[in-house]
Amino acid sequence: MSNPVGMPRDHVQPAERSATGAGAPPSSAETPFLELLARGASADAYEQPVLLARAEGRPAERIRALEQAKLLALRVRSELEGRRRREAELSALFETAHDLAGLRDLDAVLQAIVQRARSLLGTDVAYLSLNDPVRGDTYMRVTEGSVAARFQQLRLGMGEGLGGLVAQTARPYVTDDYFKDDRFQHTLAIDAGVRDEGLVAILGVPLMLGHHVIGVLFAADRRARVFEREQIALLGSFAALAAAAIDTANLLTETRSALADLERANEIIRDRSGVIERASDVHDRLAELVLRGGGVHDVAAAVSEVLDGTVEFAEAAAAPAKALEASRAEGHAVRHDHDWIAAVAAGGELLGALVLRGHPGLDPVDQRTLERAAMVTSLLLLARRSAAEAEQRVRGELLDDLLDARDRDPRLLRERASRLDADLDATHVVLAARLDAAAADADQEAAARRRLWSAASHLAATRHGLAAARDGGTVLLLPLDPGDTATALARRTARHLGTAVHEAVTVGASAPIDDLAAHPDTVAAAYEEGRRCLDTLRLLGRSGDGAAAEDFGFVGLLLAGDRDIAGFVRRTIGPVVAYDERRGTDLVRTLDAYFACGMSPARTKDDLHVHVNTVAQRLERVGRLLGDDWQSPARALEIQMALRLHRLAG
Repeated sequence: MSNPVGMPRDHVQPAERSATGAGAPPSSAETPFLELLARGASADAYEQPVLLARAEGRPAERIRALEQAKLLALRVRSELEGRRRREAELSALFETAHDLAGLRDLDAVLQAIVQRARSLLGTDVAYLSLNDPVRGDTYMRVTEGSVAARFQQLRLGMGEGLGGLVAQTARPYVTDDYFKDDRFQHTLAIDAGVRDEGLVAILGVPLMLGHHVIGVLFAADRRARVFEREQIALLGSFAALAAAAIDTANLLTETRSALADLERANEIIRDRSGVIERASDVHDRLAELVLRGGGVHDVAAAVSEVLDGTVEFAEAAAAPAKALEASRAEGHAVRHDHDWIAAVAAGGELLGALVLRGHPGLDPVDQRTLERAAMVTSLLLLARRSAAEAEQRVRGELLDDLLDARDRDPRLLRERASRLDADLDATHVVLAARLDAAAADADQEAAARRRLWSAASHLAATRHGLAAARDGGTVLLLPLDPGDTATALARRTARHLGTAVHEAVTVGASAPIDDLAAHPDTVAAAYEEGRRCLDTLRLLGRSGDGAAAEDFGFVGLLLAGDRDIAGFVRRTIGPVVAYDERRGTDLVRTLDAYFACGMSPARTKDDLHVHVNTVAQRLERVGRLLGDDWQSPARALEIQMALRLHRLAG
């Protein structure tokens, strides 16, 4: 038979062995796709092994195996492409930060920022405009990919066009189709320039220094396009670096001017030279820290040496509130008693502060050094956060696969779990967690769910488990320590999550399960068991608590729906409960003992350690409260069920 797709036949020959254990060679179904992955083939190329097998009349089982291997290889290819893209984005940000640290030519740095933004976002054009405070408008400063001269010479009045609107409002704006978008003011000059360039989809983000907009960074396509949230955030990061480059250039200009003035006095020259050397030293150190992946405490230590003082990183809650807010609002370090506070912020979010201790006086260059260190600290924190969020997503995807895809390869599941420091061969418990308080609106509820998911993901990472958002709440897969119980784990988890999100969180747990990779269907069944336990807790009025299915026995099955438990208890034994609450008597306890002793007053009096006449008097009172037929079989069964529910509800 001929080879219609042009692939060597030895790529698709059946193998005698299957890769079922660690270190085993790949199966013959996997081999061609591994070769495609190794040489970075296009997505279309992954159809060739399947087409070849069909053309050669291979058995149906062989073709199904190739189909499964193809889907897995495509998923791996997509994951690798995503990782390469994220690595490229972080590398570009760090390279740009390095350019900024060794800033010599502002135009070259801005051109590099625009080029990298265009490359990473994959747009036809990228450009940067700066505000002109004298003329009150904004003008083109740097372009990349532009071909129209009139577009490159555009000036936009404040509020005119998409760029003028971004410059005026200090907010990002994006349009899928510029000429059909009426949110901003169209002018003949701007529309003509955009039309000459052939632009359709445009994204613009502001260049901010503190609360002041100094320009706009754009990415645009000559076709309709939807910009994703990650792309908007990435362009915003480049805009922050561009603003810092401009500010640094202005700082260097100011420094050179100051040095020219200080040439009149040798002593002042020496002083200012020392300041400049310290500023250059800290820029070099910060650049080195960024490139080698240092942390915020490394930044504080480096700045401490340069400024000859003690610099500490403080969480936002631990820093002086007024000084921290003033520093963020002004975009500069501010004095607080004998200290200096520089806010570490990203957008509108306060991440903390750099605090210089015991320096009541600070010259402008050292002040700017502290501010630059705060900016580098914010970039490091954002990079760490992005890495943590990526790990949380990967943990959630693995748990989703365990819950939804029951035909996964156990070996691949174990390998994925091992990369996340999780052991699927250990004993685990599945926990369903949900917030109890209803939010005022949909946005607040979504924010509360995100907080719960974030707290659960952090808990799962520290406990070598997994977490994912599901069914309006969160599901966790946590290992069970020897000697621990599912009930104790559920209660600890409820307390931990409730403390983290500052709201009551109810947690239902499954019975312990083993060998998850080989039997992933047990995870889905355990999750349903945990959800039923969660519903039971809420029906019993035990919101904010944790329990396992074993705590309820057969009652949990009866409660696996929307039942009016409180109403049933109130209708059945409510008069007895109310009588005990008013009089301080023990009628409910007497009823429990009476039924537990087989409705025998003699055995009941022994259980309660009272006289048999006392038991008779109490039961007579119960009869007057519940009715003469309370001991009939039907009524007795209802009363016993109500007593059990009353005990479970606490």
